[in-house]
Amino acid sequence: MSKQQAPIGVFDSGVGGISTLRTLAKVLPNEDFVFYGDSANAPYGEKSSTAVRHLAANVMAQLKLHQVKAVVIACNTATSAAKRDLMAANPEMTILGIEPALKQAVDAGKQHILVMATPLTIGLPKYNAQVARFQERTHIESLPCPGLADHIEKGYAGIDQTQALVDQLMAPVLDDPIDAIVLGCTHYPFIADMIRREYDHPVTVYTGYEGLANNLATHLKQQGLLRPENANRQIEFYSSRDTPAELALYQHLYEHGIAK
Repeated sequence: MSKQQAPIGVFDSGVGGISTLRTLAKVLPNEDFVFYGDSANAPYGEKSSTAVRHLAANVMAQLKLHQVKAVVIACNTATSAAKRDLMAANPEMTILGIEPALKQAVDAGKQHILVMATPLTIGLPKYNAQVARFQERTHIESLPCPGLADHIEKGYAGIDQTQALVDQLMAPVLDDPIDAIVLGCTHYPFIADMIRREYDHPVTVYTGYEGLANNLATHLKQQGLLRPENANRQIEFYSSRDTPAELALYQHLYEHGIAK
């Protein structure tokens, strides 16, 4: 297998990164993908930075067994905590990561932006530097969402508990004149409609996925690694919770999102 024909690795602490994978697969229709969800250790967003770096390094080792030509960190927390270390340890590899799409919302002229993310992401210096950069141009509220990614890990089976937690977490910000919501965890887009419905006025939701996918396409093209055709595309799923039920959930979420 030539390097051009090699798959792209995508990973997350659990099922959340599958929402990112869906966009990557749409923008790059000729590429094969290997997705690895570290569901046995999910969620990352409530662990220490040291623990996340260790877990991310272990997942990278798993992806390299599949001879991937690039890696997408489909986890905001792992991007913030571990991307620099992963790049330093793998200088030969293109490694991109998802980050809260705050710039996209600001550039669109939004004036009251709510960022929903894990407690660790919101507490990291990288995120706070981004907020400081834009705070003079717009009002930004950061809402840590402990436990939300964990509920979404259950898929449709946990939908009632997920709704109850969303109601509880968002209650303090529902009277604010929010005109944009930045989903700073890749689990959250699976329930974007649920989050949007909390407000009785229109709000725009940002994930940053298309920008990430286009950036990946540019990197691959510059390196001559963009695959021009692929009649038998493959998208493979692996998990640290290696059970038939978990892998079936991954496949279902990829094909249908959180639905029956």
